[in-house]
Amino acid sequence: MNWWARFRRRLPEGWLARIGPRILAFNLLLVFVPAVGFFFLGVYETQLLNTQERSMVQQGRILAAALSDRGELLGIEAERVLRGLEQRVTARLRVVDAEGRLLADSSRLGPRSSDGSVEPTTPEARRSWLYRLGAVGFRLYHRVLGTPEFGESEEFYDPAQPFTGSEIRAALTGRYGAITRITPRQRSVTLYSAIPVRDGERVVGAVLVSQSTLRILQDLYELRLAGAKVFVASLFAAAILSLLVATTIVRPLARLRREARELVDDHGRMRGHFRGSERRDEIGDLARGLEELSGQLRQQVEYFQSFAADVSHEFKNPLASIRTATEMAEDAESGEEAERLRAIVLDQVARLERLLSEVREITVIDARLEAEDRRRVELTGLLESVVEAMRWRYPEVQFELDLEPDLAVQAVPERLAQVFENLLDNAASYSGADGSVWVEAHVVEVGAHGAADYGVVVVVDDEGPGVAAEHRDRVFDRFFSHRPEAEAERGAQKEHAGLGLSIVRAIVEGHGGAVALTESPAGGARFTVTLPQA
Repeated sequence: MNWWARFRRRLPEGWLARIGPRILAFNLLLVFVPAVGFFFLGVYETQLLNTQERSMVQQGRILAAALSDRGELLGIEAERVLRGLEQRVTARLRVVDAEGRLLADSSRLGPRSSDGSVEPTTPEARRSWLYRLGAVGFRLYHRVLGTPEFGESEEFYDPAQPFTGSEIRAALTGRYGAITRITPRQRSVTLYSAIPVRDGERVVGAVLVSQSTLRILQDLYELRLAGAKVFVASLFAAAILSLLVATTIVRPLARLRREARELVDDHGRMRGHFRGSERRDEIGDLARGLEELSGQLRQQVEYFQSFAADVSHEFKNPLASIRTATEMAEDAESGEEAERLRAIVLDQVARLERLLSEVREITVIDARLEAEDRRRVELTGLLESVVEAMRWRYPEVQFELDLEPDLAVQAVPERLAQVFENLLDNAASYSGADGSVWVEAHVVEVGAHGAADYGVVVVVDDEGPGVAAEHRDRVFDRFFSHRPEAEAERGAQKEHAGLGLSIVRAIVEGHGGAVALTESPAGGARFTVTLPQA
């Protein structure tokens, strides 16, 4: 098992899949950029050292060219040439003879543009605690990779002794020589380059060029310190951003998760709700959407609970009548009484069948209406067809039509026919013999502030007793049935389950319309159905 697998096993389950750690990892990219810059400083340092070495070699070659082809190399001549350079060189130049003895040294001729022998001091940048902290990491980095921080260790030349360094030996054999040495008591290095001085084909001496890299390192110290400051600032920024994100994203999501868990109890009953949010961002939109969804879900649950209670109540009465009639039939004293009780049982069974049929119908409408195929329906023709069927069912009732031609809506034809069958059946049953029912349909403008939106309005009026004002808000409720006492006197008594108008409202509202009940000018009831025009 590798280290990553062992590391993941120690983490809490699902920790890496959470948003908080992922956002923290993303914010750490702010730290990654300046961290990469530290490693590129090594490439930058190498380029600077190469540039410095080329500059040193160029200065040495100029001096070597000036001393070449003059016979034996003399110290007086070498010093004269060095003075002719007027100390414009930036490196330390020394001339040695063929035996390696020092003949001339630019450091003895006065200050140069840039003295190679820099006094050992601690750069200001390295005194910073931030730099020291970062240096620990770099030392560890070099130690792990096995890369040396400095070059070969060797002391500076002693002027009283012959110069026998590897670069001097290479130059005295006619080759270019170079080496890097650690500066005593400094963390910098000194670059040494040796160029042969020739007299014809014979090597008579060498020019030794040396220069410390401390000034380059001082600039790099400043860059590293600046990079360290950016790194620390990025680290703080990443921490603050992670905290901000955790506060504004992770915590609200955790609250939504907690509310979701509290929404339903262990028995599946809906107990809680989403509280929404005043935030204007996407999480606020999600919270408000969940609040609306939970509210609709609660209404749906309450609807089904109420529906189940209403069905249970409606079934209770006929079942009680059947039970009572059955018990009484066992003690019937005559066949006529038994037959009467049998008729009661059959009547109540038929009532139960009607209840079950209408309950099933409204349940199917609630569940499937949105999924049913809708198409353009010629409303004028559909109303004429429904009214013609009503005339056969109620020959004693007069049906009057006033329909605009070419009326059309987008609907499920069978459901729309069911709406008007229920309304006309209700109107005819209340109108009684020799009564009249009026059906009117026309187009009206329903758009707000003059918008070009139109609807189709169908009005059904009857001559019945009408509906009292206190009952008009309830006629569309399930199992509500109110028939005035005058109905019994008119001989139009008909058993109603109280679901017909509830089915009407469910279908109409499912099609984006509305249905309302008002008083008819004829004295009865007026049902107004409004549907969007196709």
